Amino acid sequence: MKRKGGIINIKMANIKFNKKIFEKEIGKIDDKMQNKIAMFGTPVEEITQNEIEIEVFPNRPDLLSYQGFKRSFLAFLGKKTGLKQYKINKPEKNYKVIIDSSVKNIRPYTSCAIIKGLKLDDNKIKELIDIQEKLHFTIGRKRKKLAIGIYPLEKIKLPIKYTALEPDKIKFQPLESPREMSGLQILQRHPTGKEYAHILAGKTKFPIFIDANKNILSMPPIINSQLTGKITTKTKDVFVECSGDNYEILKKCLNIIITTLNEMGGKIYQMEIKGGKEKITPDLTPEKIKLSIENTNKLLGLNLNEKQIKQFLERMGYNYSKEEIEIPPWRTDILHEVDLIEDVAIAYGYENFIAEIPEISTIGKENSKEIIKRKISEILTGLNLIEISNYHLTTKKDQFQKMGISEKQEKNFIELEESKTEYNILRKNLTHYTLKIFSENVDSEYPQKVFETGKIFEIKDENIIEKEQLAVAITPGNFTEIKQILEYLERMLDINLKLKETEHTPEHFIEGRCGEILLSTSDIQHPTSEPIGFIGEIHPKILKNWRTKMPIALIEIDLEEIFKRLI
Repeated sequence: MKRKGGIINIKMANIKFNKKIFEKEIGKIDDKMQNKIAMFGTPVEEITQNEIEIEVFPNRPDLLSYQGFKRSFLAFLGKKTGLKQYKINKPEKNYKVIIDSSVKNIRPYTSCAIIKGLKLDDNKIKELIDIQEKLHFTIGRKRKKLAIGIYPLEKIKLPIKYTALEPDKIKFQPLESPREMSGLQILQRHPTGKEYAHILAGKTKFPIFIDANKNILSMPPIINSQLTGKITTKTKDVFVECSGDNYEILKKCLNIIITTLNEMGGKIYQMEIKGGKEKITPDLTPEKIKLSIENTNKLLGLNLNEKQIKQFLERMGYNYSKEEIEIPPWRTDILHEVDLIEDVAIAYGYENFIAEIPEISTIGKENSKEIIKRKISEILTGLNLIEISNYHLTTKKDQFQKMGISEKQEKNFIELEESKTEYNILRKNLTHYTLKIFSENVDSEYPQKVFETGKIFEIKDENIIEKEQLAVAITPGNFTEIKQILEYLERMLDINLKLKETEHTPEHFIEGRCGEILLSTSDIQHPTSEPIGFIGEIHPKILKNWRTKMPIALIEIDLEEIFKRLI
């Protein structure tokens, strides 16, 4: 998944398997097998004389290698059911990675392992490179969220240090380069460096992995060293690391890599992670989630008993015992009971569900609010604005800290209990997500003009209130330009809007360059004006928080009052 020009796109990944090996280890690829592959959720794209190509959805990165697919698909076929166990060896002498405090504000976390006893050939090396790049592209968000490094252990002296240095002090020969370069030269001259330079843009120090002999292994998330970071068919033992800013993602990504290497014949060894909160990685302890049989049947419209549910879950690679499920530690997509119920449905077979006609007589029509929202979308896209779509869930850092708001000032936000990710509160506005889009597209072409219609959530009198909002933003932009968009929207919707000076300027706007938007009635005898939002220029300190350099002008208005006028 990635954002481009403010639009969220889901990026599928296609992977190719050797047809001969597939038929030897899994089964003959006939029409029945192709249907089973499709029902598993990985539709067949193409079959040639030598290869089979399938499509993997971005929520299942554990299927991005032949080994990972085989493990899960054999369980689905009922051949090797339940949660597969892998033997992990404890750390040997000097199996350590020391995290220096200098990486704290750059890429603060790493999860590492050593794999020994591999027998690599050209096909396996190609497969390793392929899964590495597909993980970078999917859950790694083109290396922004995580980067993976695999290194020949025989060329490394342990322990390893994960630290950060000024770019001119980093000097090594990057992969496929004929000469040594500095950190800055790699970003400016090396093809891979130029492609991913934006990730380290604005950093005064760059992260590196360095061994006990002071040899640089890599400069994540950019590139490995030619000396210590190139795998060959002679490589028997490897050091594997994942680095980034979300430890939970790194941990599961490492589990995907090391179980793939184990399936290739390698033995897994843990490493001690020193510095900050000390850890032993990898950790293949399964997470446990409760599953209600009642909820499962209610959601699926079935009448399954516990024995059947157990059977279906074990065919999806889980262990089941008394409504408690053990989750494979390489699964990144299981966040809630609903995700388990979806897997029950897959194992049951979507083709086995019977369609039912509701026992009510209705005449369908499009929701009036949706008609107005579509009209707003058509008006704004006609002005060359790009429509964006963001999550209802957000983070406290994005919602409050980056918007210059103290969390203590905000009492009426809604927080999720036991959230599995950093996205743990329901959004209170669209503005912060709009600024997030701009911050993630600083290397894209300007001007950038975007809008979003969507729900926000508040607590009022102990009740959760949902509201439809509209946000419009332009960069570079000023008050006059954004006001012209508002006036055009007003004319095209045939509503009466007024601006007045704000009594209390919201923290994210520049004082004196902000106005309150009022919606007026057309009743001449009893005129009223209802405040529905704000218009203005974003404050420089907020731009700095989001690491955006261009001025931004923005509108956010409540659509609920507009709906009342137009419906």
